[in-house]
Amino acid sequence: MAEMDDGDEPGLVHTHSGSSGSKSGGDKMFSLKKWNAVAMWSWDVECDTCAICRVQLTLHLATAMCDMGGLDNLVANTAYLKAQSLDDREMRKRRRSLVLPQLANCAEVRATTPKDFEDICEQQPIGKTCFRQFLLASSPEYLAAAEFLDELKDWSLAEAGAKDKARQNIINKFCKADSKSFMAYLTEDMAEKCKAVSEKDFEEVMVGQVKDATQVFLRGKPFTEYQTSPFFDRFVQWKQFEKQPISDKYFYEFRTLGKGGFGEVKHTGQMYACKKLDKKRLKKKGGEKMALLEKKILEKVNSLFLVNLAYAFDTTTHLCLVMSLMNGGDLKYHIYHIGDIGIEMERVIHYTAQIITGILHLHAMDIVYRDMKPENVLLDSQGQCRLSDLGLAVELPNGKTITQKAGTKGYMAPEILKQEPYRTSVDWWALGCSIYEMVAGRLPFRDHKEKVTKEEIVRRTLEDECKFEHKKFDAPSKDIINLFLKKNVEDRLGCKDDPRKHEFFKSISIPRLEAGLIAPPWVPKPNVVYAKDTGDIRDFSEVKGVEFDANDEKFFKEFSTGAVPIPWQQEMIDSGLFDELNDPNRKKGGVDDDDEQKSKSCTLL
Repeated sequence: MAEMDDGDEPGLVHTHSGSSGSKSGGDKMFSLKKWNAVAMWSWDVECDTCAICRVQLTLHLATAMCDMGGLDNLVANTAYLKAQSLDDREMRKRRRSLVLPQLANCAEVRATTPKDFEDICEQQPIGKTCFRQFLLASSPEYLAAAEFLDELKDWSLAEAGAKDKARQNIINKFCKADSKSFMAYLTEDMAEKCKAVSEKDFEEVMVGQVKDATQVFLRGKPFTEYQTSPFFDRFVQWKQFEKQPISDKYFYEFRTLGKGGFGEVKHTGQMYACKKLDKKRLKKKGGEKMALLEKKILEKVNSLFLVNLAYAFDTTTHLCLVMSLMNGGDLKYHIYHIGDIGIEMERVIHYTAQIITGILHLHAMDIVYRDMKPENVLLDSQGQCRLSDLGLAVELPNGKTITQKAGTKGYMAPEILKQEPYRTSVDWWALGCSIYEMVAGRLPFRDHKEKVTKEEIVRRTLEDECKFEHKKFDAPSKDIINLFLKKNVEDRLGCKDDPRKHEFFKSISIPRLEAGLIAPPWVPKPNVVYAKDTGDIRDFSEVKGVEFDANDEKFFKEFSTGAVPIPWQQEMIDSGLFDELNDPNRKKGGVDDDDEQKSKSCTLL
């Protein structure tokens, strides 16, 4: 097995346990590089193509020399920062030619869309929005059901001071027989319980019983009527629009990093990272199967705490995975390169709670991460963290176990090193190592940059106990790390219960954390690009002697599935394009020649 070391450069293909998989430089691009500048020069760049490119650059030249690698990097970074402030006028120009497909052209999508309530009305953002619009425009009892679920959710996420008031509002609005919002759709028995509810039994009755009864009600007649309404027609039109072909022409590319990069969707302004896999190199290394596995797992997961896949497409030379842009750096960089070594305890607690939530999401889908380490935890522009790089993740359904040796040395659990059957336990061990590293700036069984053999790391992992010599460790952090680093799987935290119940997280409301409502303790600076310089990522020579056949073309087609429904729909809503294209008063038609000329794609670097 080829194992990753701290000094290993990110490569396009990396071998694990005799199999090859993708490890693009593009998905390792998020870390800061400090620039020691001794001179400042001013340089103007003008581009007639679009407003994005009209920027003025201040160049920092190391040792008063023109470092062209740094120049390329600064031009790219400045274009990215300019793109963040794109004005509405420019975006309206881009969108003027967009229209939803005609219903007559959506028959196949309508026929093939599964009529599943949970999928359409709860998981798919546009389906959920259209269903709610249908409920609000229908009968009073449908409206009451929708508003009750909305307000019950708000109550569950309310902070302590507002929770009592929200509870009383629900009782007054929905549980009084003379209220216009009384839930008349309930059975007689359930309606009586609702009328008699008090603050004391509110959670038992309203959350445990009335909520379930309301959801059962909505799955019946309202859902059936929704499927024959204009609101469902609109959902079908968006599903057809979702299936539009995706290529590199769908994006503006702002910065190329090694074999990856980042850019924005032309018609929404949404910024994304792009991981690019060289087709010929992938075939030469035999990495097709592992690349497709990673893509399918990315496509399946949907969490605030995981880097999500939004698009998958191919060009003549590359397979492209378009994912969440995480421009706040990775935790390894924050541990070792910002301020003192280590991270403040408040941040450690916040990040660990988010990491656990992401791991639990994977485990609920029978997915084992197998590469938990600070380098794979990325921060977004708001300072929230997500797990990235699922190249080693594996699905283990129906209680299946595996003995394959995979991971990064220093983070691998004893059961992996001994090649014993394992499942999700290995992720909790690696998390214990990662918490230790966030606090102390070293691993529990290996010091930072310590030159030590692989055999010695294995021995320490299997035989030594964890020592807490760093002054920042307190009692809760020591305890949770010790529980994660139990060598016996049956005793390890996470293998039996939700680790977020530990006192280490006593300051955090888990429901609010899951909803993304807790402000992070650190936020990246908006005028800083947390990304590796273009010159720091290894360039790959052209692969020769590789030709594609029919099987390769079949693989490329299987990989290039276009937009991923849930992230794509959320992008349409968040960008305002959903409301704009649904507006009956919106002016339809194409752009004039002048606007068309100004709206063409502009690729930088």
